[in-house]
Amino acid sequence: MTTAAFAPFEELAETLLPHAFDRAGNGDGSHDTSHLQRVWKNAAAIHAEEGGDAQVLFAATLLHDCVAVEKDSPLRVRASRLSADKAARVLASLGWPRTQIQAAAHAIEAHSFSAGVAPATLEAKTLQDADRLDAIGMLGVARCFYVAGRLGRALYDPADPHAAHRPLDDTRYTLDHFQTKLLKLASGFQTATGARLAGIRHARLQRFVDEFTDEI
Repeated sequence: MTTAAFAPFEELAETLLPHAFDRAGNGDGSHDTSHLQRVWKNAAAIHAEEGGDAQVLFAATLLHDCVAVEKDSPLRVRASRLSADKAARVLASLGWPRTQIQAAAHAIEAHSFSAGVAPATLEAKTLQDADRLDAIGMLGVARCFYVAGRLGRALYDPADPHAAHRPLDDTRYTLDHFQTKLLKLASGFQTATGARLAGIRHARLQRFVDEFTDEI
């Protein structure tokens, strides 16, 4: 596996990638190596303008999904905490200083939308922004429908696509997920750079919804 996409931390990537996913894997193409590459690209772009500890940020990026929990699992709200705990053990085994381990673990725990943990450090804010950038824009659209297909959800409710006369239910209808989550993400970015990039992708996301609506 090439690590060139993880420059300038190619060597650290070789060390951490074997720990980046559960041993057995869960076949989730929305949380695979390409997702890590994209999140790191986003994180590096934010870091270039905002600063922070690049090594902590990189380790947190590589390990932020290292414990796989399905989207519809009751354990979903604990997924980032489980990943943070595993990442701390991995980094400790590599002899990392306690302060950097704690910083990486906090960034991992706080990146999750479901966890509801407020990011308290620049690295945590950067990772949360970088991960959420991959959930909006055209990549967000692709990942949303990919996950919905894995979970057996319908594209939309043919009787009431926009939930005008029913409660939104993204456990059944994929289009509802845009209203319950995806279209809300851009307003919650933590860094100025992340917010700027989010504005561009949010416009693409809204355009998709508008054009999808026109076609149905």
